[in-house]
Amino acid sequence: MNAKLRRRIRTAAQSVTKALAYRARSGAVAGLVESGQLVRTGDVLDRLGAGDLKDGYQSWYGRHVKKAYNAANGRPPVRCWVQHRTTGKWIHVHVYSPFDIALYVGLASYKQTQHLARPAFYQAAYTEAA
Repeated sequence: MNAKLRRRIRTAAQSVTKALAYRARSGAVAGLVESGQLVRTGDVLDRLGAGDLKDGYQSWYGRHVKKAYNAANGRPPVRCWVQHRTTGKWIHVHVYSPFDIALYVGLASYKQTQHLARPAFYQAAYTEAA
């Protein structure tokens, strides 16, 4: 994206609501997240019934997933702006394909979510969600 276009987007984003501004900054990625083609780590935990984990535990799970993704792909995952589920602040989160193996490697490598990594557990959770 050239500098002139970026400047125009930034100028337009300053004159609209905060939600629309962050949506514009995320671009097509936000649309993919809303349609379910990309998922956040919090979405995965919700599907597995672990959405009640403390925010600190959820963020550490996300760090484990990012580390696994970087190791497998040699680059960081895509980022998107979203509103935090409890504070309402706008934060950057990484988003993944719902079938990305890094999501499950992160479950198995983080002590607080290891119990969720059992194949029978997440297979049952995903058949309910579908």
